[in-house]
Amino acid sequence: MSSDAPVQQQMMVSEHEPLPVELRPNIDHILTEDGAPVDNQFSEKQQRLLTEVLYCSWQPQEPFVAMSNVGLFFAVRTPPFVPDVLVSLGVSSPANPFPKENRSYFLWEYGKAPDLAVEIVSNVDGGEDTTKLKGYAKIGITYYIIYDPELHLSSTPLRVYRLADGRYELDESKSPFFPSIGLGVQIWQGTYEDMSQSWLRWTNVHGQILPTVKELAFSEAKRAVEAEKIVEQLKEELRLLRR
Repeated sequence: MSSDAPVQQQMMVSEHEPLPVELRPNIDHILTEDGAPVDNQFSEKQQRLLTEVLYCSWQPQEPFVAMSNVGLFFAVRTPPFVPDVLVSLGVSSPANPFPKENRSYFLWEYGKAPDLAVEIVSNVDGGEDTTKLKGYAKIGITYYIIYDPELHLSSTPLRVYRLADGRYELDESKSPFFPSIGLGVQIWQGTYEDMSQSWLRWTNVHGQILPTVKELAFSEAKRAVEAEKIVEQLKEELRLLRR
């Protein structure tokens, strides 16, 4: 049995609790950051769009973490995956992010696999629908999204997978929704940070797109202007009644 087996077995027994300190593996040999850049400007913006929106517009019933381009360590002697975005509910970010055990997503520290992973395809060499498809299923990530805006791997830009009996099944619905976490996704044509493209966006249970900070501010400003117009209209009507 490999040295990774005890960690994996314990994870199955205690799915939502971190390993006790005495059972946590030694990670002195693990490199958590390698300084490698993200693929391109679009990928960097897309990752930020997906994580930013969750922290400003999503209000689940439990704590969560959303990370981009962070190592997902599932075994001690095996290189990690690095999802473009991962989302995990029922866990919280550590108060101090700088100790080595807090710098990445170690399954034995968080006590569970992420609920969802997103990969943004930028070439044909990333293994998004081969190595990562099999790997994320083995780890136990419930939902896996492949967004391929340039159609490198498929004629379909958006593929969504759901875990069933240890394997991913393709979700062919037009508006994918993930009931266990209360999120959905859709492709949205618009402008984000001065770049007009087709973006992957989160949606709520009603199919509405979760807004960015800028979109929230714009909506609030618009409501304020409309409210002011109503007030002025009422003032004018009152003035006419007093004649």
